[in-house]
Amino acid sequence: MGVIAGKVAVITGASSGIGAAIARELSEAGAYLVLTARRQDRLEALAADLPGKTAVLSADITTPETPEKLLAFATTQFGRADILVNNAGILRVGPLDTFDLAHLSPMIATNYEAPVRTSYVFARAMKAAGSGSIVNISSIGAHLTAAGVGIYGGLKKALEMTSEALRIELAGSGVRVGLIAPGTTATEIFADMKSHGEPGWDEYITPLQPEDIARAVRYLLEQPERANIARMHVYAAADSH
Repeated sequence: MGVIAGKVAVITGASSGIGAAIARELSEAGAYLVLTARRQDRLEALAADLPGKTAVLSADITTPETPEKLLAFATTQFGRADILVNNAGILRVGPLDTFDLAHLSPMIATNYEAPVRTSYVFARAMKAAGSGSIVNISSIGAHLTAAGVGIYGGLKKALEMTSEALRIELAGSGVRVGLIAPGTTATEIFADMKSHGEPGWDEYITPLQPEDIARAVRYLLEQPERANIARMHVYAAADSH
């Protein structure tokens, strides 16, 4: 049995795309799962299709009380939380003249505040237990500067800085913090662009698939306790950035 077997993994944004792929990968590795997202029907359908023990909690991760509820739910269902994967995220882009500023607060809440709040809530419990792993899903957009994507990239960069600071603060505690920055991946994240008649970024090249990122998460988690992979970038082979 691998090192993930029997661990309790909590995954946000688990109803589709990368989150659902991570759920499948970790379930096949023997983990017990707590899956959360807003779409209850999607969560239940995924849970029914996974090989291992799985519990679902439909919730809005941007609600400040959700992280505490999620930790309490994991503890009630499985007795603890060993792994947290902060995957939930949204993408809104556009030029200065037409970008809808109504998107700003939801992006901050989903892409930065929610993963930071959840990381802190779970990190405190993991530190008290003396072990745990936190994986934050970032983006290569955190390291690209381009017109129209500054808000998304800036929030991902902020998440990376906070993740790195948390990793350093928890060094020696038994709690590891790492992040994975995917390149262009074929998921629903481009649905908003496509709904406005714009091509999604996954239409320009042969994109990564969610399973590629899920394997990277598993690789990070399977490292021995003495190792902490702090950052992993996964590019599409055709990506020229």
